[in-house]
Amino acid sequence: MELFPPLSFFYKAIADDTRIGATHISLYMALLQQWNLNGGLNPVEVKRSVLMKLAKINARYTYNKCMNSLEEYGYIKYQPSQNSFVPSKVFINKLNQNVNE
Repeated sequence: MELFPPLSFFYKAIADDTRIGATHISLYMALLQQWNLNGGLNPVEVKRSVLMKLAKINARYTYNKCMNSLEEYGYIKYQPSQNSFVPSKVFINKLNQNVNE
């Protein structure tokens, strides 16, 4: 029985994606948790400091690189805020729903 399909969809999608590393996975899990807390609705408003803490990322460069990579690879749509007082927006993209393949 599938309790949280988006998690399975993500792991199915990254199984053969050699571009994805542990930091990408950690950041995506933090994003998925925020999306879950948002009722599974897009977009999710996120603060860099919160995501970095949840994903155990210490460097801004690593965070920015991973966020941009996740967007480039099609896992998310990222709208960074230009104002430190305004949260960024992240859309979790629908992934392949064929988990049983």
